[in-house]
Amino acid sequence: MINTPYNSAVRDCFASPEHAGEAKGGAVAYFEDQGMRVRLSAGLSDGILSELRFLVWGCPHVIAAAETFCRQYEGRPAAELEQFATDPIMQDLAVPVEKTGRILVLEDTVRSLRAAIRDQNANKQD
Repeated sequence: MINTPYNSAVRDCFASPEHAGEAKGGAVAYFEDQGMRVRLSAGLSDGILSELRFLVWGCPHVIAAAETFCRQYEGRPAAELEQFATDPIMQDLAVPVEKTGRILVLEDTVRSLRAAIRDQNANKQD
């Protein structure tokens, strides 16, 4: 039996990060804190998050959290980013309490992405 600090959901996301990379021509958000770097990019089509991508410099939990976020929100209306919460991701990935701050870096990046999308939409209306 292999003893690992990562559950099967983390191992799956870390082994197969389908959303790693950058969305072209969309909104971009970047946040750095606690030695972690998270970059999210979103392609939009009529208010829908048609493409979500991430680049992360961090531990497997943060990489898996970014992948989980992209899997959950890609294809949904951008307005639904307002409801993003880290608690379900932390539970699904069994993130240890001592890593809460690292996962909150993702939350801050999602907030920045929401703002970037609002700014992009405002610029289109001008």
